[in-house]
Amino acid sequence: MIALEHLTLAYGTRVLVREASARLPQGSLTALIGRNGTGKSTLLRVVAGLDAPAAGAVRLCGRPLSELTPRERAATVSFVTTDKVRIANLTSEELVALGRAPYTDWMGRMGETDRAVVSRALDRVGMAAFARKTMDRMSDGECQRVMIARALAQDTPVILLDEPTAFLDLPNRYSLASLLRRLAREEGKCILFSTHDLDVALTLCDGIALIDTPSLYHLPAAEMAASGHIERLFAGEGIAFDPATQTIRLLKR
Repeated sequence: MIALEHLTLAYGTRVLVREASARLPQGSLTALIGRNGTGKSTLLRVVAGLDAPAAGAVRLCGRPLSELTPRERAATVSFVTTDKVRIANLTSEELVALGRAPYTDWMGRMGETDRAVVSRALDRVGMAAFARKTMDRMSDGECQRVMIARALAQDTPVILLDEPTAFLDLPNRYSLASLLRRLAREEGKCILFSTHDLDVALTLCDGIALIDTPSLYHLPAAEMAASGHIERLFAGEGIAFDPATQTIRLLKR
C-alpha cells in the first residue's frame, strides 16, 4: 500500500535519509522510530504529499503519489498530525464530518451515507457517546481518538499519524496503539505512525521502520528487535536495549 522507492529526504543541505526503499502492505501497523531531528515527521509529510522528497518517489496503492490529483490524494491518504484541536463550540461529530470533504459537493453538504460513515467512525474508536461534546472539553486521549475517527471518516486505505501517543499516560498509549492495530487488521488499513514508545512498537506493531541517519531500515518487529539496529540507534545515549526481553534501561553514568 505504501512503497518508498529510492527515497532521499533532506532538510536544507543536510541529508536525513538517503536512497531508502521499503514496502508497507495492506492491513499492517508500522511504527516509525528514530532520534529527534532524524526525519520522522518529514517522512510522514512526504508520504502524505505535503512535502516533496529530495529524490526518489512514493507510491500509494500502486500509483505514483506525484500523479494523484488533490481529490484522489485526499481519498487515498489521511494524516493525523500532532496539533491539538481545542476549538470551542466544535463538536466531535462536526470535526469528524470534516473527513467527508473529499466526497461531498462544493458546498460540503453531507448525505445520509456521509452521516452514517461519521457515526460509525466515532463508534469504531469508542467515542459515540461524545458526538455532541465540544473538543475543548475533552482530554488529550479523547481528542486523539476523535482525530483518528476523522481519518476513518475520510475512508482512506492509508493512514499516517505523527506521534499519536505523545502526552498520553502508559495505559492510554497502549489503548490507542491497540486501537490502531485493530483498525489495520479489521479495516484492512495500512497505518504508519511515528513514536518514541519502543515498548509499544515492539509489542503491538507488525513492522518497524527505523531511521538511523542516513539509513532507513524496515523489518518485522521481531526481526528488528534481533537485528542490532535498535542498539546502534541508542549507542552513546546512555540507554541499553535488551533484544531478549525487548526492554530498554538507563545506563549508570
